[in-house]
This record gives sequence, C-alpha cells and structure tokens, in this order.
Amino acid sequence: MRKYFEFGFGNNHLLRTEFERADGSEYEKKGIYGPINFNSVYVRIWIKQKVFILDSKKGFKKTNKKRSDFKFILGISSKEIEEDNNE
Repeated sequence: MRKYFEFGFGNNHLLRTEFERADGSEYEKKGIYGPINFNSVYVRIWIKQKVFILDSKKGFKKTNKKRSDFKFILGISSKEIEEDNNE
C-alpha cells in the first residue's frame, strides 16, 4: 500500500492522507495518519481536464482526465508499506 499526504485546495479535506492499495483501489482520511516514509514531494495542478504534476523523483507529467475539476495540491509520497487490514 502507498500513502500520500496532501495539502491544498480541491480535495475533500484541506489536509488528508490517501491510501492506495495494490489493486488500485483507494480511500482517504482527514489529517495525517501513520509515519511518513518519504519517497518524493510533488505539486499537482488540475485545471478543467488537464492535470500537471511536478514530482521530485519522476519529474514533470501532464495527463488528461475525463472529469473536469480545479485543484492545487502539495503532497508527499510515502514508500510502499504493508497493508493494515484494520482499515
């Protein structure tokens, strides 16, 4: 499982932790949960259907989404962790 700690506008919460399972499913919790096993830092800007991501490890990426939205997010990607089945 990967964890993403995000701060910014456009998500359900101003500060949140997103959990992404190996099968691609995900869920989020308000606030910061668990230790941060630093992997990279990123900025994600979503304007209408265009998403721009600048990641300290992966560099720059531009993608298109079907959904139209506006987000400005600063995040930290955590390294892979074992999934906690209590969630």
